[in-house]
Amino acid sequence: MTVIKLGNRLIGSDKAPFIIAEMSGNHGQSLEKAMALVDAAAAAGAHALKLQTYTPDTITLDVHEREFYIADKNSLWQGNSLYNLYKTAMTPWEWHKPIFDYAQSKGMLAFSSPFDLTAVDFLESLDVPCYKIASFENIDHALLAAVAKTGKPVIMSTGMATQGELAESVQVLRDNGCNDLILLKCTSNYPARPVDANLLTIPHLAQLFNCQVGLSDHTPGVGVSVAAVALGATVIEKHFVLDRNGGEVDAAFSLEPFELKMLVEETARAHDALGKVHYGCTDKEIASRIHRRSLYIAKDMRAGDVFNASNLRSVRPGLGLAPKYLEQFIGKKVKQDVIKGTPLSWDHL
Repeated sequence: MTVIKLGNRLIGSDKAPFIIAEMSGNHGQSLEKAMALVDAAAAAGAHALKLQTYTPDTITLDVHEREFYIADKNSLWQGNSLYNLYKTAMTPWEWHKPIFDYAQSKGMLAFSSPFDLTAVDFLESLDVPCYKIASFENIDHALLAAVAKTGKPVIMSTGMATQGELAESVQVLRDNGCNDLILLKCTSNYPARPVDANLLTIPHLAQLFNCQVGLSDHTPGVGVSVAAVALGATVIEKHFVLDRNGGEVDAAFSLEPFELKMLVEETARAHDALGKVHYGCTDKEIASRIHRRSLYIAKDMRAGDVFNASNLRSVRPGLGLAPKYLEQFIGKKVKQDVIKGTPLSWDHL
């Protein structure tokens, strides 16, 4: 797959996974906490900080009943109307620039997910380096077209989209000028169960759409993300929070700072471990070859004595002949006197 440049960072299969720390609404409507989250993400080694750009009025209607009310008892947000939830979760637009600037000063890329056309215009005014399309928005073709027309790289979560819907969305992006696309396998459940991650979709997506693929991970912990890297994920996105018990809107399925640091380290380690197809000794294993089994004289022997299972054994270390030659010596005579602990060689026949 082609390497993609996001800001000053290169994303690709030969690079360590690109880790996006998703702040979402975990600032709890405190700019001070938002800046503390930036500090935490930078300290953890995250490569990018992501926001969400919307207002209650750009994402839903000011209606507080029927389908606009969250009645599902299994939902983290049960008892809220959509409007009130998004009012609580939104990142004030006037915060975007100071948060972006601070994140950039900490060495991170900073960008956002727009949820309507006004958000795209606003983010363009801040000259964001790329765009993220959230999983619930990937069927909004007008939004996709507007983002694609900026000419900037696009990261899009797949979420609930069918293969056909994804094909349409990818076509809209490409028809409108998107040349650099990264799809994120995503399970749009909060928190998501690892059993629903279906990570084997990652290489299939990459082949199907000829693009880089990553994971937007809503499962607990870092294990699913590490597994995704083993399957070819080049980007990992995770929500994070200062304290999972702090009561913020997405806290329940977010990583705490020490876990985010673990995510950065373990996904990089997983990527390093992929290596290449290789058999035999690595450079580090050469010195260990001496500890393999080999054939050794197990008792003092005189010239003419016959080799048997008692005086010739397969043991460590590995300076004698390979154990596979044992049967060729059993029943044959030793040529000269040998002492116990002598590595076997063909010269002994």
